[in-house]
Amino acid sequence: MDYVYILVGLALVLGGLVGYFVRQIVANQQILGTRKEAQRLLDEATIKHKEMLLDAKHEVAKIRSIADAENREHRQQLQKLERRLDQKEDALERKLSSLEGRERELDNKAKDTERTRVDVEEIKKKELAQLESRSGISSEEAKRFLLQEVEQEVKEEASRQVRVWESQVKEKAGREAQYILATAIQRCTTDVVSETTVSTISLPNDEMKGRLIGREGRNIRALEQATGVDLIIDDTPETVTISSFDSVRREIARIALEKLILDGRIHPARIEEIVGKAQAEVEARIRQEGEQAAYEAGVSGLHPELIKLLGQLKFRTSYGQNVLLHSLEVSHLAGMMASEIGADAGAARKAGLLHDIGKAVDFETEGSHATIGANLVKQWDKSEEIAQAVAEHHGEASTTSVLGFIVSAADAISGSRPGARRESLQQYLKRIRELEDIASSFPGVEKTFAIQAGREVRILVKPEAVDDLGAVRLARDISKKIEESLTYPGQIKIVVARETVAVDYAK
Repeated sequence: MDYVYILVGLALVLGGLVGYFVRQIVANQQILGTRKEAQRLLDEATIKHKEMLLDAKHEVAKIRSIADAENREHRQQLQKLERRLDQKEDALERKLSSLEGRERELDNKAKDTERTRVDVEEIKKKELAQLESRSGISSEEAKRFLLQEVEQEVKEEASRQVRVWESQVKEKAGREAQYILATAIQRCTTDVVSETTVSTISLPNDEMKGRLIGREGRNIRALEQATGVDLIIDDTPETVTISSFDSVRREIARIALEKLILDGRIHPARIEEIVGKAQAEVEARIRQEGEQAAYEAGVSGLHPELIKLLGQLKFRTSYGQNVLLHSLEVSHLAGMMASEIGADAGAARKAGLLHDIGKAVDFETEGSHATIGANLVKQWDKSEEIAQAVAEHHGEASTTSVLGFIVSAADAISGSRPGARRESLQQYLKRIRELEDIASSFPGVEKTFAIQAGREVRILVKPEAVDDLGAVRLARDISKKIEESLTYPGQIKIVVARETVAVDYAK
């Protein structure tokens, strides 16, 4: 058994040695193969490196030849540019020398010209001195005389041309305006109005006067205090007069007084009750009148406050003309004229109806009724176009729109037609006197006459102070001053007359 173990041990040792030697042999063979492969790769790399060096040398030579060719070309171009610059420099030098020669020539000519100018000035001075000595006037006086002559000729020519233009424009505009106004006036018919500041009430008998006065005048005082009017009870049989500048109050007092007379019970408490009912009745009538006016004018969508103010115009008069009827008339006229010229007829009717709306509250607010009315329209209607037309209808605004012109013309037609308005004798005489004073304030006016109720002013001028063209300018200046100084309905005709008398003797 021990021998067996020994043999096995020896076999194992011999197997290990054999395996070691075998591995060594295999490793040596692998190392040898690797060295051969490395040598082969090294040889290939060396060959490739030599090839690449050769290719690089060829490429460098090629690039160098191309660069040399480009350099030669650049040098040739530079040489060409240098030759061109040299040529241009030579040309510039030649031009500069030529310019210097011309400059010297010009300097010489300028010196000759200056000497000639000095000589001419001396000659002119000598000739001017000779002319002044021969004519007896100086050159400055001759210049002024010549300028005056030229100025006079220019003024005369301008006046003639202006006169021709005015006649042409007036002729054309006159035909158009006559057609439009005649058409509008013919289609609008109204009655002659006459309003006063008093109303009269008929009594059933004179005994009623005492009952209206009451014990110690308590009834009449209560009635006057409740209505704000003055009751005039005089010797006129069976008549009581109500006086007030406020037509609405006068209407309330008239209705209340008629109700009291019919009722027969007249005492302060009853008076207060009846006046309250009359006031409510008048307010209802005001709304009804405003709505009716808007309906007749064809204007819809008005604010209730504007309807109320329109109704109040029913009880307001201007120069005897009822303001609401006047507003309706202006509305119709403005709408027709707007249709004729292609403007907005609806806006024109609305502006015409509201143009005097400020008169309903002008006694409560400061300012002209046109400005007040424009503010009311802005407040309640929110229409800038209508408000502008209302503000412009008396020419108080700085500008005037087409709608403002239409309303202004319609207002003038309604106010100036025969029977539309009346004015007091004092106002009439004052207007006539102002017209004559304005015309007489111009130089050269000899006499002035305002005729046709102030619709025409005839002026006689001094013929030695005003010539024919001056008469045309004088008429225009007087009309402008009247427009700036006076307020009047319609238009005023200015006629300037100049007498020309030619006298000669036959011998």
